Amino acid sequence: MSTQVPAKVRKEEPKNNGQKKEEIEGELSNDTQEAIREIDNVQSEIDELNEKASEDILHVEQKYNKLRQPHFERRAKLIEKIQNFWVTVFLNHPQVSMLLNEDDEEALLYMTKVEVQEFEDIKSGYRIKLHFTQNPYFENDVICKEFHLNDTGDPTSKSTPIRWKPGKDLTKLNKVPPGLKPGDKRQHTENESFFSWFTDHSEMGADELGEVVKEDIWPNPLQYYMMPTGGDRESDLGLDELDDIESGEGEDDEDDDDEDEEGGDDPEGDDGDDGEDVDEEGEGEDEEEN
Repeated sequence: MSTQVPAKVRKEEPKNNGQKKEEIEGELSNDTQEAIREIDNVQSEIDELNEKASEDILHVEQKYNKLRQPHFERRAKLIEKIQNFWVTVFLNHPQVSMLLNEDDEEALLYMTKVEVQEFEDIKSGYRIKLHFTQNPYFENDVICKEFHLNDTGDPTSKSTPIRWKPGKDLTKLNKVPPGLKPGDKRQHTENESFFSWFTDHSEMGADELGEVVKEDIWPNPLQYYMMPTGGDRESDLGLDELDDIESGEGEDDEDDDDEDEEGGDDPEGDDGDDGEDVDEEGEGEDEEEN
């Protein structure tokens, strides 16, 4: 998660209908010309302060990125205890869910961990890593996409090649069904699979999915895991109540307060789900560059 830094002010010559600067100044009074020169000097001082502020903010953000890292790691360990945490987060997110089809959802059930890692200098880019347990779709343990901003300000990206198992390439299996147009709900490209994002390096200036994961989901994924979805029972519970239910300790018998009601059923308890351990193996996949 990064802090917005003030952009360097770019000076542009004002439009003057073809008149030269000297001609314009010649039409102004001496007092006005002197005021303009002083304003320009003050503006230069403001621009210098903006540049210094940008540098200082980057240093502060680098400091707090390091301070946040142990908390992210602790959070990741706790998330491992909750089955299907990350696929639930993606399905509950209003933008990401529209990019997922049923096959994507099945594949994402094997996703055990999500990471967002900003580069050391922050401003040059970041990477998003999805960790998977063994699954019937691809061989990768980790799929990664990186976003870079070079010295000229041009964005580029590169990603891990997905090693699909025979007949399981979701980017080729999932075309637009007859009767549906790209742009309809859950349709975003001709190769509509969520995993097409890893091979799409076009329109880098507007990679909305990367920004959503980095700026919206990663800072607080729990808010989307707990989001109510169609009357799901667990989504309306607080964290303490959810913990009690998953540990088998949160069940109380119903009190028969209404004497006219007979034979009321006790609520059913939910069994806790065993968490899946993340098998973090080597991440030495080759990367394909745009």
